[in-house]
Amino acid sequence: MPESGVHAAAPASPLHAILLAFPVALYPSALISDITYLQTSVVQWTNFSQWLIAGADLFAGLLLAWTIASLLFGRARHARGRGKATLIVVAVMFVLGIINALQHSKDGWASVGTTGLILSIACTILAIVAAFLVHSRTIVREVRP
Repeated sequence: MPESGVHAAAPASPLHAILLAFPVALYPSALISDITYLQTSVVQWTNFSQWLIAGADLFAGLLLAWTIASLLFGRARHARGRGKATLIVVAVMFVLGIINALQHSKDGWASVGTTGLILSIACTILAIVAAFLVHSRTIVREVRP
């Protein structure tokens, strides 16, 4: 006979968590690199930012594809409202990340400047919001005898 009570299940698949971990780590790292460049004017920091943003964009694209697939076919079907919010946040993060990569590909001071810094801040915030949306929920199932 099953034990009655409330059981919590994991909110996201492990692959979703792995894909989300990269933008959460790489976008803030690019932001720190941008801030360092603006304070020191050492060009190597823009190169670091470009690679960090490129890596974050790669995994953000994979995350976007996985989020769409899980919303349509997978585990997120039971949580449509939050799944749609996650999809929107990830899609905006991906688009802003691509724009940020294009901004950082410019030459010299214009590569970061105000626009690059604002885009890096926006991508960082959106990555953290996406992580919060995915990992803050708990699916509660009550088991009755």
